[in-house]
Amino acid sequence: MTTTIRINGKTSTVNAEPDTPLLWVLRGEMQLVGTKFGCGKALCGACTVHLDGEAVRSCVTPLDAVGAREVTTIEGLQGKEADALRSAWTEVDVVQCGYCQSGQLMSACALLKKVPQPSDDEVTNAMSGNICRCGTYPRIRAAIHMAAGSKPAA
Repeated sequence: MTTTIRINGKTSTVNAEPDTPLLWVLRGEMQLVGTKFGCGKALCGACTVHLDGEAVRSCVTPLDAVGAREVTTIEGLQGKEADALRSAWTEVDVVQCGYCQSGQLMSACALLKKVPQPSDDEVTNAMSGNICRCGTYPRIRAAIHMAAGSKPAA
């Protein structure tokens, strides 16, 4: 079945069943492999993308739930928040293995677009669905605060 979808500002036609997880459409049909498969149950956050700016888990989002909404993947993530996060990620040296990082950045960017200077609790809540097996949580938190131009609570 063919479906029209907007991904990273471009309209494309994909050949997939309506119940196909968005993750498989992105990786298989569109060759956008920056969005990762982790658990397949929306528990780890590796597959996080934006739907109209909201962070969602693409592994459990069926294609027919996307509709006319804009899908943004790590490949299409742009704007001052994304730029600030990428810079802070590098400065703080967040990445270890890197597998979870696209999902981490997508969740962090959605947070900063909603809450430009989040508190520690807001960061914790926004990032709670993103697992980092390397345990770089303190660096992720520091980078989010750096990107926001704020400092975490002592």
